[in-house]
Amino acid sequence: MIQIKDLKISVENKEILKWVSLDFGVWKNYLLLWRNGSWKSSLSSFLMWNPVYKYESGEVSLDWTDLLELPPEDRSKAGLFLSFQNVPEIAWIKLSEYLRTIYNINLKKEDPEIRDISPFIFKRFIKKHLVELNIAENFLDRDLNVWFSWGEKRKIEILQMKLIWPKYIILDEIDSGLDLDAFKTIANLLKDLSSENNTLIIITHHFKILDYINIDKIYVMKDWNIVKQGWLELAEEISEKGFEEM
Repeated sequence: MIQIKDLKISVENKEILKWVSLDFGVWKNYLLLWRNGSWKSSLSSFLMWNPVYKYESGEVSLDWTDLLELPPEDRSKAGLFLSFQNVPEIAWIKLSEYLRTIYNINLKKEDPEIRDISPFIFKRFIKKHLVELNIAENFLDRDLNVWFSWGEKRKIEILQMKLIWPKYIILDEIDSGLDLDAFKTIANLLKDLSSENNTLIIITHHFKILDYINIDKIYVMKDWNIVKQGWLELAEEISEKGFEEM
């Protein structure tokens, strides 16, 4: 469980989240809603230790461990994964080597003495996932996300999830940059990925994702805080009345 209590954070000496309290339980899916500019994405970046955001006060725990004491690599090892709103492009790092590295790191969580899987074996192993996601094998030889379309970048993020199976998956504006067909493809892939072994935390200001993924709880952010929480009826109310009526 991720537990956030009375969290305050700032950026450039300006408070952007004030007294935020919410929980994300195990094996449930959540929707974090509000329009652009309500600092939803800032919360996700802070949880993954983006140094732009300064901690002011409050508590954040991940499975009863103080998340604020963990560096970003340990947060990842503990099962936290962030799908970026704007997926970065990283030149000079081959996609295959990046994927093999995170896969080997994940294996060593259970057994630090286990040997790294070789490049040759890894390429054979990953082929089934490439087929499942309709990713061309030659993508493995390209630089990480460089000149990939938005849909291709999202598929690569889902491929990462399939390799390391994170427990808590934060999806920050997963529909960003996607046309209708690409969104349907990604949404269906996420639907297949969602299981009793993970928790999806979907940050958005749209409702299309509700057609594909079962949501257990909805949080609404306004004025830098959580102002409402509920279930699908809440999303229907916002869809009908708009955010301003909340």
